[in-house]
Amino acid sequence: MNGFPVHVLESGTGPAVLMLHGSGPGTTGSGAWAATAEALGTSLHLVAPDQAGFGRTPVPAGACGGLRLWTEQAAALMDALGIEDYAVVGHSMGGAVALALAAARPQQVTRVVAVSTMGAPGAPLSADLDALWAAPAGPLGARDMLSRLVVDQALVTDSAVEARAAAMRAGETAFASLFPPPRARWVDDLTLSAQTLAAVRAPVLLIHGAEDRVTPLETAAQPLLEHLADVRLHVFGRCGHVPAIEHPHEFRQLLSCFLRRDRGY
Repeated sequence: MNGFPVHVLESGTGPAVLMLHGSGPGTTGSGAWAATAEALGTSLHLVAPDQAGFGRTPVPAGACGGLRLWTEQAAALMDALGIEDYAVVGHSMGGAVALALAAARPQQVTRVVAVSTMGAPGAPLSADLDALWAAPAGPLGARDMLSRLVVDQALVTDSAVEARAAAMRAGETAFASLFPPPRARWVDDLTLSAQTLAAVRAPVLLIHGAEDRVTPLETAAQPLLEHLADVRLHVFGRCGHVPAIEHPHEFRQLLSCFLRRDRGY
């Protein structure tokens, strides 16, 4: 892709769906979306890249991440794959990228699902997002981060902590360049202007947890209802920042119905 390597998980055939992960240390495209992709079956062409600075996709020399880079990378990836139109699903940071991509490519992006999304005008840096970006690689940092992501602490198992700690250590060097303090500026970078949001013509589904402490419902999803032309919001009770983990079956059903409706399925 323009001489810039991008690691991608692909599955299925049919209408294309680009799936963009969030910004937690150790996050990858496959780690965020493999279980969802498997559950959605093979009748959708799912494309889940590691965005620049995450997993096995490096940050280009001279760059430092950011909304513009991630949006341009996503658009160039789909161009390189020869995919002319596609839906976009994005979690947290990936939700902001998905909305930015929909604004930039209105003829290509058919639908947007923004989960626990960032990007709303005026959204502050939450204490939990600040702590998440600052989490040190290793078991203690992994456990603290995972505990902030979910309401049900039973999900923070030793095996989950071990897997996340390993992923954090593997990506530690690249991640350190993405969100150094002061971190409010990175929330500002991921904030979309009212003009950009007004340019989103595709139908948008917002999915959010009522008890999300990382991107709180009141400052993250609700303000977007005032700016997007075609939008609906689904809120899960007893849910934090990762509905795909805390309510997997309902989350996948929502996703499947909304994405397939675009093609008359």
